[in-house]
Amino acid sequence: MPSFFKKNKQSQQEKTKLNIEMKQGLYTSLKDNLEMIQKKTGNSPDITIRTLKIDVESQTEIAIVYVEGIVDEDSINEFIVEPIMENQERYDGSPQHILDLLVGHGITLGGLNIASTWEDLFQSLMDGNTLLIIDGENKALVASTRGGEQRSVEQAESQVSVRGPRDGFTESIQTNLALVRRRIRNPNLWVETMKIGSRTKTDVSIMYLNGAVNPTIVGEVRRRLNNINIDSILESGYIEQMIEDQTMTTFPTIYHTERPDVIAGNILEGRVAIFIDGTPFVLLAPAVFIQFFQSVEDYYARFDIASALRFLRTLTFFISIIAPSVYIAGTTFHQEMIPTQLLIIIAAQRESVPFPAFVEAVMMEVTFEILREAGIRMPRAVGSAISIVGALVIGQAAVQAGIVSPAMVIVVSITAIANFATPSFAMAISARLIRFLFIGVAAIFGFYGVILGIIFLTIHLCSLRSFGVPYMTPFAPLSPDNLQDTLIRTPLWTTRERANLIMNDEENLHGSKMPRPKPPISRGMFKRNTKKGGKNES
Repeated sequence: MPSFFKKNKQSQQEKTKLNIEMKQGLYTSLKDNLEMIQKKTGNSPDITIRTLKIDVESQTEIAIVYVEGIVDEDSINEFIVEPIMENQERYDGSPQHILDLLVGHGITLGGLNIASTWEDLFQSLMDGNTLLIIDGENKALVASTRGGEQRSVEQAESQVSVRGPRDGFTESIQTNLALVRRRIRNPNLWVETMKIGSRTKTDVSIMYLNGAVNPTIVGEVRRRLNNINIDSILESGYIEQMIEDQTMTTFPTIYHTERPDVIAGNILEGRVAIFIDGTPFVLLAPAVFIQFFQSVEDYYARFDIASALRFLRTLTFFISIIAPSVYIAGTTFHQEMIPTQLLIIIAAQRESVPFPAFVEAVMMEVTFEILREAGIRMPRAVGSAISIVGALVIGQAAVQAGIVSPAMVIVVSITAIANFATPSFAMAISARLIRFLFIGVAAIFGFYGVILGIIFLTIHLCSLRSFGVPYMTPFAPLSPDNLQDTLIRTPLWTTRERANLIMNDEENLHGSKMPRPKPPISRGMFKRNTKKGGKNES
C-alpha cells in the first residue's frame, strides 16, 4: 500500500514538472528544440522535420516541422520552402534578422504568428500549422497550413428534403462556418472560438447574429461552454450533454442538424449555433418543443401546404405515443366504448391468442425495436431489406402461430410508421421510450391511466427549460403574437414579430410592415382591338 501512494506521488510530481516545463520558453539551440519536440511526441513518424541552411557564410540552420496528413504540403513547398531558398542572399546571419525577414518578406502565407512557449508551440503543431525554428532564436514562427484529406460537401443524409439546397455540413469546422456565411452575408454575423478538452483541444465556435440575438442567451451559452471540464470532445453529443438544462428527461432540449440552411434560418431568428470540429452536426440553442416538428422545406413551400404537414407531423407524434396504450385500454377495460361490430371482430381474433393485450404489445414493440436497430447497424444495402423482410415474416408468422392478433400487428405497424414521420430523430426516439410507459399505465388503469399519463407528460414538458427559455413556448407561457409559426405557418408576407423570450426585441423578422402581394392590374378580362370586317371584336 505505501508503494502505491509513493507511485501516485511520483507521477503527480512528474506531471507538475511537465506542466511547468511546458510554460517555459524555447531553447536557443536548434538541436535542443528538436530533441524536445521528438521527446514530447514520442518520436512519432508522422512528425516531419526538414532542416535547411539558409545562410551560406554563417551556416545558419532553420527547421521546418509539421504533422504529416493534417497540413497542405503543397503550400509548405510553394509558400515556405521556395521563398526561403530564393531569398538566401538577403540574410546576414543574425537569427533575429532572419526571423524579421521571414515575417516581412520571406513567407507569403496569410496567417503568421510567433510561438514563444512550448505549450503554444505544440498546440500550433497539432492544429495543423507549420513551425519554423531558427538556430540561435528562442522563438518559433507559426505558419497557417491546415489541410489534408477532408470529406467534400455532400447532401445531408439525416435530414432529406424534397425542395431546398443539397449541401450539408462536413467534419471541418472552417468549411461549416463558411457554408453559413455564404447564406448570411452580414458583418453582424459574429463568431467566437474556444478550445474544449484538456487532451483533445477541440475547436468549438459559437455563431450568432448580433442585434437579433438576445445577449443574455449568448452570455449563458458562453458561460456553460467555458465551464466544461473534460478530457476529450469527439462529437457534438459530448457538448450537448454538458450544457443542457435538464438531463433527467427523454426530450431533447438542444436541437442539432447537419443542414446549413437550417442553421442560417435559426440564426436569423435569434438563436445561437455551436460548431464542433470533427463532426457534421451543429447544435442550436435555445430549442423549443414545436421546433422539432418543423422541417426545412416548410419555408420553401406554400403556407397552406406547410401548415397541413406540420399539423400532420404533430398528430403522428401523439399517435406514436398513445396508439398501443389506447388499444390495450379499450380491449381490456372499456369494451363498451368500441363499436359492437368491431368489438366482435377483435374478440374473434383474440380468441386463440393465449396472452393478454399488454403482453402482445410489449412483444411486438420489442421485436420492432430489435428489427429497427438491426437495420440501422447493418450495411445500407442490407439494412432496409432486413427491416422490411423481418417485419413481414415475423408479423405474418406470429399471427399464423396464434401468438398475437392481426389487430395488434396493425396497431404496432401504424405506430412504427407514425414514429418515422417525426423530422427529428432525437424527438422520435423519445416517443419510442415514452410509449412503453403509456402501455404500462394503460394495462393497469385503462383510459384513466392514459389520461393521467398525458397530464403528467404535459406538466413535465411545461417544466423544462432550454437555456432559461420555457420549452413549450409560445404555448406555455402563452404568447399569441408568436403563434403564427408553430402548428401552422402564416404567409411570409404577413407581419412576423420576433419571439419575446428568444430574440431581441429591436427588430422584426421581415420588417415592421410588409404589404400583401397584389397583381398590378385588375383581374377582369382586358380587351384587345382587332380589325376584322371593319368591326372591333373582343
